[in-house]
Amino acid sequence: MTEDRILAAEYALGLLEGEELLAARAREASDPAFAADVVQWQDRLAPLADAIHPRLPRAEVWQRIEAQLSSNGGTANIVALQRSLRRWQWAGSLSAAAALILAFLALPQMLGSSEPAQGIGQGPTADQPILAANMPIEGTPLRLDFTYLPGEDSLLVGAVGMTADGVHDHEIWFVPPKGDLVSLGIVTPGKIVAHSVPNAVARALHDGSQLVLTREPLGGKPAGADAGPVVAEARFTTI
Repeated sequence: MTEDRILAAEYALGLLEGEELLAARAREASDPAFAADVVQWQDRLAPLADAIHPRLPRAEVWQRIEAQLSSNGGTANIVALQRSLRRWQWAGSLSAAAALILAFLALPQMLGSSEPAQGIGQGPTADQPILAANMPIEGTPLRLDFTYLPGEDSLLVGAVGMTADGVHDHEIWFVPPKGDLVSLGIVTPGKIVAHSVPNAVARALHDGSQLVLTREPLGGKPAGADAGPVVAEARFTTI
C-alpha cells in the first residue's frame, strides 16, 4: 500500500491542512488515478465517522506510538507516518473503525515494505460492505473495536488501552444462528491485530451478527473444555 493511497484516504476524511491540503487539491484536479482513490475512500471511510461514536486514545498511547516511530531510523516512510500521527491526533471526529482502517493502510510501511502484510490483500471490494462493532467490557471503561474487511476475510481487532494480567487471555467468538461458537482468536492487549476469518464464518457474517468475548486461561480455551464466562458482547453494523 503506497503513501499515495494513505494520502488519498486522509484527504477524503478531511485530515489535511495548509500546504498539504492545497497540494492534494491540485493533484486531485490533475491526476485521475489520485482523484479516483479519493472518491473510493470517500465512499468507504467517510460514513464511518457518523456510524461509530468517536473515542480518543489517552495521551500516553500517542506518546508510545511516536516513540516507536522515532526508534525506526527516520526513513521517508516513517517521517510521513509521523506527519500522519499529528493529523490523527487532532481528528477528533474520526471514528474508531476509520482509524483502524487507516492503521491497516499504514501497516506495510511500518513493516518497512511496500508490499501488503502477509495474508492481507489490497483492500475491501467495492460491492461488499464493511462491518464494524464496538464492544464495551462491563465494569470497566475499556472496549474493543472490530472492523471486518470482507475483501480480505480479515477482522481488525483494536485493543488499545487493554493490558495483559498475566493470568487470563480473552478469546473472541462468532455466534452463528445455529451450531457451536467459532473462535476468531485471542485478543492481543494494547495492539491492533488482523485476525483471519474462516470461510464459513465469512459467508455467514452480516449486519446484526453477534460476537462474544470470553475469559480463558492463558493461551485460550483448552481443547475439550467448555468456553469460559462471557464478559462482553457486540453486534456488527453495516457501514
